Amino acid sequence: MIHLDANASTPLRAEVLEAMLPWLRDGYANPSGTYAAAKRARQAIEVARGQVADWLGAVPEEIVFTGSGTESVNTALHALDCHAGSGPALISAIEHSAVLRYAESLPRGVRLAPVNRGGRLDLDGFAERLTGAAFVSVMAANNETGVIQPLREVCAMARERGVAVHTDAVQAIGKIGLRVRDLGVDLLSLSAHKFHGPKGVGALYVRTGMAFSPLLLGGGQEGGRRSGTENTPGIVGLGAAAAAMRQQLAADDHAALRNLRDAFETKLLEELAGVTVNGDVRYRLPNTSHLSFDGCEAAGLLILLDEAGIACSAGSACMSGKQRPSHVQVAMGIDETRAKSSLRFSFSTLNTMGEAFAAAVMVKRAVDKLRRVQGSGVGPVQVYCV
Repeated sequence: MIHLDANASTPLRAEVLEAMLPWLRDGYANPSGTYAAAKRARQAIEVARGQVADWLGAVPEEIVFTGSGTESVNTALHALDCHAGSGPALISAIEHSAVLRYAESLPRGVRLAPVNRGGRLDLDGFAERLTGAAFVSVMAANNETGVIQPLREVCAMARERGVAVHTDAVQAIGKIGLRVRDLGVDLLSLSAHKFHGPKGVGALYVRTGMAFSPLLLGGGQEGGRRSGTENTPGIVGLGAAAAAMRQQLAADDHAALRNLRDAFETKLLEELAGVTVNGDVRYRLPNTSHLSFDGCEAAGLLILLDEAGIACSAGSACMSGKQRPSHVQVAMGIDETRAKSSLRFSFSTLNTMGEAFAAAVMVKRAVDKLRRVQGSGVGPVQVYCV
């Protein structure tokens, strides 16, 4: 299989697995204990906390370990909701469902800031909606299109009005450099399995001095900010992945990863007509390619590509038994036909140039085959989501 769905999840790097193995085998002691084995587990957690803090340009006390990116997001929005004044939450129209659904659940209500046709936040529209907002949550980069958002500008505008800002950095972290002091964010969420760490562990940056109320109550772990026994192997893996990705970014700013994506895209654009790159290509994660294929349905392409050993994702979501455009594509003004023909290909640092070229060949074959069957419209090949 050629895995081109890194925005969904990435394989463990070898050094991350090696770092975790001792804690999976023998390091089972509860890190809250007072005996030697427990203290060793606690020390390993604190080393990982330092690795994440160094990566983000934070201090260790500002890092809270969680069980996932979704939990990190929900915790951040819960804390903001508890301490912000009156007014709605302001989020971008293209936020991940972890932000969107939680914000929609708040009695205070939610206000959506628009994006332009390239999928990048409309700063004028954001400024208009900032007046009267209680707090802000804007993602660092979009999970579907890979478009990087103007987070520094968002934070600067919010700071002028005394409004706190959270960013969902789950897709951006490990792909571009993010330093919390430079950005000016108050809270930042991340998840380990998006940058070659393990699933089931995330982290939340909480700026020193930020008012905070925990989402999970219990034994008071993580300095009282996230109760529940810490996942020592997962946290160690998160720290090791953070250290490895920090080193990789410092070495080449992911030039090699960008070359893979660009080679894949270039080959498809040269050899296939009717291919559209969605999203602002000037502001894009180095690994993400979101493409629409005229005369094809994404659902059918996914079946053909899966049979060919290519793992990727559809650019539209299956809801209520129908395939319909995602809220991201709707916000960008992408029409329904084009949205239903879109796929997301996302590379990781473990992919090779050979895989990029092989995948392009197989995508072309799948598109050609589906176009022959479906013609200019939807033919006999239809896929229903249930």
